[in-house]
Amino acid sequence: MELHLKIIGALLIGLAFLHAGFPSYFNWATEFKPLSLINRQMMYVHTLFIALLVLLSGLLCLNFAPELVQTHLGRVVCLGMGIFWLVRLVVQFAGYSPLLWRGKTFETTVHSVFSLFWLYLTVVFLRIYWQ
Repeated sequence: MELHLKIIGALLIGLAFLHAGFPSYFNWATEFKPLSLINRQMMYVHTLFIALLVLLSGLLCLNFAPELVQTHLGRVVCLGMGIFWLVRLVVQFAGYSPLLWRGKTFETTVHSVFSLFWLYLTVVFLRIYWQ
């Protein structure tokens, strides 16, 4: 399981840095213009903090895999992370309309890859807790 945590750590760090491209890729400068200043800034700030949390989670997995697997506190942390990623997996299907991805090759690929990623994270973290 430690190897899986190290793989997850590296992937989460990559995902955290991927967030830096969101404003440009999703054209936030134009898309958010009609929003009030507070709503516009909340999107940027929340994205920053999500990216920071994902980065720190990745660093935790990468640098403290043995402790996460072998200690009670580590397993409880994994339970929390497993629940977090399980909820994220559910939101992948319940929070986004299929109209955003169905029938579109790139979007369907991204949806599928991230669904499998959220499933992988969920299974690994919950399995560590229940071992």
